[in-house]
Amino acid sequence: MNMRLLAAAAALVSGAVHLKLWFDGTRDLDVVGPAFLVNAVAGLVIAVLLLTWRHWAPLLLVVGFGVSTLGAFIISTTVGLYGVNASWSGIYTWAAAVSEVVAIVAGLLAARAEGYLRSLRQRQHGLPVGGQHLD
Repeated sequence: MNMRLLAAAAALVSGAVHLKLWFDGTRDLDVVGPAFLVNAVAGLVIAVLLLTWRHWAPLLLVVGFGVSTLGAFIISTTVGLYGVNASWSGIYTWAAAVSEVVAIVAGLLAARAEGYLRSLRQRQHGLPVGGQHLD
């Protein structure tokens, strides 16, 4: 399966979950509400970029999206985030968390497959990646 496509699907799932939760009441929370709406829009934009722009930037965006969104949720379940203390329960929680892990892993795998992440050995020896010489 194409890793860009998988990363795009994961970003869409995370964004859709955040939009659903925004409509279900998080929109009324001071800082977290707007952040959920930004997350929903960002998931859609990143998914479109991944599918239409063959560049390293959308891959960086999807990895950063997954890390920051999952990181914010983990903070909210441990010490709280802007007064929100979440828990690891419910289908939407798990759907978002799994999709964010998939976004991170698929984004990194796509970056590697497309030659944006070269191994240490390749960098040391200036070996070509993906049919092109990058040094």
